[in-house]
Amino acid sequence: MSGSSYQKIYEVVKQIPQGKVATYGQVAEIAGLAGQARLVGYALHALNQDNVPWQRVVNRNGGISLQKDRREKSLQQVMLEAEGIEFLQLGKLELSKYQWQPF
Repeated sequence: MSGSSYQKIYEVVKQIPQGKVATYGQVAEIAGLAGQARLVGYALHALNQDNVPWQRVVNRNGGISLQKDRREKSLQQVMLEAEGIEFLQLGKLELSKYQWQPF
């Protein structure tokens, strides 16, 4: 995929305010890439910019998608908790409470 698609994704993710999250699909839709939630994941995995708050993107169920050890908090969860987000259980937050609504 082109770098311009990744850049569109990064620009959307930069808009997610502290203490809020967006889903991969939501980011894709706002970036004009509807139906390409996986592309958002690929873009965030390839991220080499420090100013993109990647931790604020979660799956459609309010879960952290990539968690190596399901018994320990991931870096993403630790970073989100530092922003004031509370988790219902390990790796899962209440999406209805924390989802960003840009419109």
